[in-house]
Amino acid sequence: MSLRSPLGRVRGLGSAKEGVDHWRMQRLTAIALVPLSLWFVFGLLGAMGGDYESTRNWLSAPLVAAGMLGLIAALFYHATLGLQVVIEDYVSHKGARIAALVALRLIFVLATLIAVVSILKISLST
Repeated sequence: MSLRSPLGRVRGLGSAKEGVDHWRMQRLTAIALVPLSLWFVFGLLGAMGGDYESTRNWLSAPLVAAGMLGLIAALFYHATLGLQVVIEDYVSHKGARIAALVALRLIFVLATLIAVVSILKISLST
């Protein structure tokens, strides 16, 4: 049993120095998602009356495909960062926390790869 206060026990240990980068990246992806999401919604609204071929032609334009890739990258990375914070804050068992974080990363990497390959397949098809 220690007679030191909780503050005395942690004094001098320093920080993990990862929180600021995590916070900054979450804010940057959120800022990037605002114009990308608006562009995507307006693009969908414009394609509502069209058929499959016109939508595929729209998506095969280089700037549109690049915008979609940017949207996918920012969206999935932002979601990963946000869910990571939730898991770290609310899963108390260390083994379950690590398993959840590994599963989270694997699921989002797989989802990102599937989305990127799908966009590239549509945009590069003739």
